[in-house]
Amino acid sequence: MENVWTTSLPRLNEPAPDFAVRTTQGPRKLQDYCGKWLILFSHPADFTPVCTSEIVAFSRAHDRFKALGCELLGLSIDSNFAHLAWIRNIRDNFGVEVPFPIIEDTAQRVAHDYGMIQSGASDTSTVRATFFIDPESKVRAMVYYPMSNGRSVEEFLRVLEAMQTADRHGVATPEGWRPGDRVVVLPPTTVADADARLKAGYEYVDWYFSKTELPQGRPRKPRPAKKR
Repeated sequence: MENVWTTSLPRLNEPAPDFAVRTTQGPRKLQDYCGKWLILFSHPADFTPVCTSEIVAFSRAHDRFKALGCELLGLSIDSNFAHLAWIRNIRDNFGVEVPFPIIEDTAQRVAHDYGMIQSGASDTSTVRATFFIDPESKVRAMVYYPMSNGRSVEEFLRVLEAMQTADRHGVATPEGWRPGDRVVVLPPTTVADADARLKAGYEYVDWYFSKTELPQGRPRKPRPAKKR
């Protein structure tokens, strides 16, 4: 009888599925990352060109993620021995040390818990899934890519900084936001607040759309309305 996994996909702002796994850097569990951001990402298979390009890019950006308080954790359903051989091959052929652990998931338990196995793409390989897990172990963002196309590590850095900025300052970030750009002021929720928005000192377009700056990383206080 065919083995059927019954799983539910992770959901945003809910606890990330727990795990305790073997990796290329020893045992890891989700609790090890409490108090930090974590990017958990899967790749279809070791010793494949697109996956190699991604591992190289993540490795080169590792210090930038660390500076943002974020750890990296890779995964595929290959064995730990295959991971180790691949890491050594990357070091020898690309001159890049892989500084983060890669999970061995031959039983596909983590892959199924996180929805990384998708029958429309493959029953035997993980798709390019990426999960942003916050310091409270909640899933904050999810990105799924097809097996044929590599992800953008620069975009993941941008998204991480955007979420951290939104959390820190109680704002939102517009399309393509980068550190130093103006942020979106959250829309008013009462008629009085909507009427007052024009005089609040923001870059005002309409009552629901205003931007402001965060000088030196601190939230800008609205200017008091001028007396008439």
